[in-house]
Amino acid sequence: MNSIDLNGRNAIITGGARGIGFATAERMVKSGAHVILWDIDDEACQKAVTALGGSAHASYDLVELTSESAVAEATAAVISRCGHIDILVNNAGITGGNAPLWELEPAVWRRVVEVNLIAPYLTCRAIVPEMKKKGYGRIVNIASIAGKDGNPNASHYSASKAGLIGLTKSLGKELATSNILVNCITPAAAKTEIFNQMKQEHINFMLSKIPMNRFLQVEEAASLISWLSSEDCAFSTGAVFDISGGRAVY
Repeated sequence: MNSIDLNGRNAIITGGARGIGFATAERMVKSGAHVILWDIDDEACQKAVTALGGSAHASYDLVELTSESAVAEATAAVISRCGHIDILVNNAGITGGNAPLWELEPAVWRRVVEVNLIAPYLTCRAIVPEMKKKGYGRIVNIASIAGKDGNPNASHYSASKAGLIGLTKSLGKELATSNILVNCITPAAAKTEIFNQMKQEHINFMLSKIPMNRFLQVEEAASLISWLSSEDCAFSTGAVFDISGGRAVY
């Protein structure tokens, strides 16, 4: 494992109790950061913090990320507890199941957009001013190859991730001279608990599109996210970093 210097950094990771979020938390703790998990699963967060080495290395807040007031309160709590926020990883996301657009219920469609796109807007809105006070920050948004390609039977998910790519590009330009860098990654599917929300035929479809003929490993995503969260990433902002096993064509 290559060394990445995150010593003294405080990193908020949404959806950090499992999957790519937890793998990123592990990598960041090994790199010297203190991680703060924002999730809605109390039991999973407790287990995650214990696995990360306890309160010396990690803490958590239960946050409904689609609530403006909840995000604001959680941000204030982290500032009170930790003093500053250096890194934000917008990882939390849902698929909302698989079906043709005309068969997806409006409530399901809206919820996917709320969690995958509105929530990152709210976290950035709350945390960017704190980063600006310090004159430093790294924001990494976890988009998806679906945001580039538009997966069939996943219009809600694909649209939300395309929106997150657009948010990344806009915010990166807005903060380009502030030493706060904003980037996103577009992973192909990683075999995590999110697969439980998908039909097997959709999982098979995703695998068939990956030239490497395997799914992403969460540790591979964590390595890229951690580098993008470090000072070594110094001249990339508003950028989209592919990690799709060769699937992306642009």
